[in-house]
Amino acid sequence: MKHKKRLAAQLLKTSLHKVRIAPGAQEDVSKAITRSDMRGLIAIGKIVKSTKNQHSRSGARKISEQKRKGRQKGVGTKKGKKYSSVTRKDRWVARVRTQRVFLRLLREKKLVTPKNYRHLYTRSKGGYFRNKRHIRLYMEEHSLIEKK
Repeated sequence: MKHKKRLAAQLLKTSLHKVRIAPGAQEDVSKAITRSDMRGLIAIGKIVKSTKNQHSRSGARKISEQKRKGRQKGVGTKKGKKYSSVTRKDRWVARVRTQRVFLRLLREKKLVTPKNYRHLYTRSKGGYFRNKRHIRLYMEEHSLIEKK
């Protein structure tokens, strides 16, 4: 029977494991000797090729359900290029927050006039400054620091 299955597999252009013999057709298949006999059995439908293997999506569904809840979205799961782990927006938010804290500190210590504070704040909001050091440099160049 193994030889017959192998022959059928060659004719069907598939694997030996995907050849199925219809129940009750065992006797007919055992009588078949030549390739033409096998072709006849294939044409009748006594020998068939089983369907293509399907990949289960149950795992993908579970993961997508978890992601809908907000799970599995941390930095550890992210793969890829420059902005995949920390997005551009997150980086911008972090930068602007530190600049605003710095400007607030300058205002509280009265090292900057309210007008200059507002000027620097709007520049910071517009993404003009790279970091705190850049603000300090800008203030020195434009002499915005108030002397006590």
